[in-house]
Amino acid sequence: MIQLNDIVVKFGDFEALHHISVHVKHGEFFTFLGPSGCGKTTTLRTITGFIQPVSGTVTMQGRDITHVPIEKRNIGIVFQSYALFPTMTARDNIAFGLKIRKLSRSEIESRVDEIARKVDLSEEKLNKAVSQLSGGQQQRVAIARALVTSPTIICMDEPLSNLDAKLRVNLRNELKRMQREFGITTIYVTHDQEEALTLSDRIAVFNKGFIEQIGTPNEVYNHSASEFVANFIGDINPLGEEIVQGLHLNPGNHHFIRLERIRVNRSNHDGTLTLPGVIEMQEYYGLYIKYYIHTAGQTLKVIEKNDGINIYEPGEQVTLDIHPSDVMSY
Repeated sequence: MIQLNDIVVKFGDFEALHHISVHVKHGEFFTFLGPSGCGKTTTLRTITGFIQPVSGTVTMQGRDITHVPIEKRNIGIVFQSYALFPTMTARDNIAFGLKIRKLSRSEIESRVDEIARKVDLSEEKLNKAVSQLSGGQQQRVAIARALVTSPTIICMDEPLSNLDAKLRVNLRNELKRMQREFGITTIYVTHDQEEALTLSDRIAVFNKGFIEQIGTPNEVYNHSASEFVANFIGDINPLGEEIVQGLHLNPGNHHFIRLERIRVNRSNHDGTLTLPGVIEMQEYYGLYIKYYIHTAGQTLKVIEKNDGINIYEPGEQVTLDIHPSDVMSY
């Protein structure tokens, strides 16, 4: 569908992207994930045409678009700030791209009404100035404006980052529903790991202008390709020398385990290492509880499902079970 081949981007002497190669499939929800300044937005802007690479190619449906002007790429874009016209109505914002293409008034009205229904914007909301709409409604307008021109792909640059946490979760679900309904290829930029894991078919994890790993949410979380990916996607425990020896792991590597992979007071002797531990403190999250447990000369963070019965207090002695297959080594 869309392919980046060996893309290098420089700003003066600074090389922002180092030989980036990505292939996004038709109908895929593909996410660029990473911390600020890692190159994910630069890659997106290279796809949309705002940035020209110094080397490498961008192809879409087999056609080289590396030097094709932005307006001729047929790519819908949703910016972080939405980039809407605040004094214009939602309807006029959505219709803007169609008017530039000089479609008839009846065709424009028909397309706007159709896309508004799909993103759940009522007639009342369509006739309001954008500045009178809530953040969530403005986001729907921005998505509708990007989709109304029937683009080949849609690119979204942190479109939920300006919203409060609850609305962000609600609209995240709406985004996925809409993407499935439209079946449109989507490239999404975020620094939010949970957002990436929830929305994506596949994820590219960026770090300092390189891609560390491309894979499904399950692959990047449970089979992280590097220490950076393991640490950035979720939370991990580094394992100390005593535990490494007990598990018979290679002492020359660094070893990590995810918090939910350690079992508390659930001994299972199929090759697991069982350790005595003492609860240092707990953090109560409702659905689960995070424990800080001292064992084998170090403190391990452990997540346990909150069943309302087995809740451990500071000072309480417990046993920890670790299986070698749950350890990630680099």
